[in-house]
Amino acid sequence: MLRLPLMLAVLVAIAFAPSAGAQEKRVALVIGNSAYSHAPTLANPANDATDMADALTALGFVVVKGLDLDKAGFDKTLRAFTSELEGAETALLFYSGHGLQVGGQNYLVPIDAKIGRERDLDFETVRMDLVLKQMELERDGKTNIVILDACRDNPLTRNLARSMGTRSTVIGSGLAEVQTGVGTFIAYSTQPGNVALDGSGRNSPFTAALARHMLEPGQTLTSVMINVRRDVLAATSGKQVPWDHSALTGEFFFKTAAGGPLAKPGVATNDAEARALRERMGKLEEDLKRRIETSNLAASATLVQLKQRHRQLEDDNRRDLDRLFSIQREQGREPDQAKRISATQEIGRLQIQMSRRGQDMKDLAAEIIKVEKELPPSTPAEASR
Repeated sequence: MLRLPLMLAVLVAIAFAPSAGAQEKRVALVIGNSAYSHAPTLANPANDATDMADALTALGFVVVKGLDLDKAGFDKTLRAFTSELEGAETALLFYSGHGLQVGGQNYLVPIDAKIGRERDLDFETVRMDLVLKQMELERDGKTNIVILDACRDNPLTRNLARSMGTRSTVIGSGLAEVQTGVGTFIAYSTQPGNVALDGSGRNSPFTAALARHMLEPGQTLTSVMINVRRDVLAATSGKQVPWDHSALTGEFFFKTAAGGPLAKPGVATNDAEARALRERMGKLEEDLKRRIETSNLAASATLVQLKQRHRQLEDDNRRDLDRLFSIQREQGREPDQAKRISATQEIGRLQIQMSRRGQDMKDLAAEIIKVEKELPPSTPAEASR
């Protein structure tokens, strides 16, 4: 039978480590539009999509890929993607190419789009909210990830602005921030409303960094985006700041430390198993407390302090997550541009703070296991409880 400290070490490792379950179904729609008919050709999107599709395939995603899609091809590829969504725990969209926003609504632009008037948007482009609807439809509790490298300087936007006259004020630079449902994460190549750079290499600065960091094992989606943000800031001399909006309820890993995907972000076991685990941990901790007087007092005290610190970090992260969601809701209703920018900066600060706490929690979990090994062994009767 396992000794008590060893049992505690195993259970703590299960409770604190990223959840690793059975292989899940993960699907991705990857589109790169470069060869535009009514706008200058973009150098990177086709390469970006090709390299992202290769990376996602290596990570176990079923990938539906489209390069240089006209409107009919875009619709057909989107339909093929939706047919793969059934039974998928994770759905991901990566789009590289031209995009635009009008009246707070985002549109993805096929290569044959000819936009002379506002009404052309409904027939020549693909509305972003339509794609999101398809990803979220009948998928409550699932994970959706949207990655948009579509904030380039867009001549189609300028043509549309000329035709709209005084109403052209509803046309914004780059893309608008999207308010999503629970379980959806959206990443932008730069801040909402700003224009991103194409770059001079094979890939855009954003996609080059993303394709590299998403393959690193043991990194959460939030950690990946922080690393991408740092790389892009360095590559663009601070001119471009990748951004994200998260309504996830748990951590997502492209690749676990062991090299495989997770069964479901934030869920290690079903509810009954989770309750049983908590009860078992409680009983074992009670046993440990009863043995403190005859145990190694220093190690026991250290263990209690480490666990208290870990619980405090969890509480702090829950508090910041509630604060982040509150700011995002208020930001969507805030008409003042300066206040929206301030809110965006606060969201970024909270995300970085939560990521650092997550690393601290992992370090504490390792220290807990180390200290438990220093405790005296339990009796066979205790180990069998």
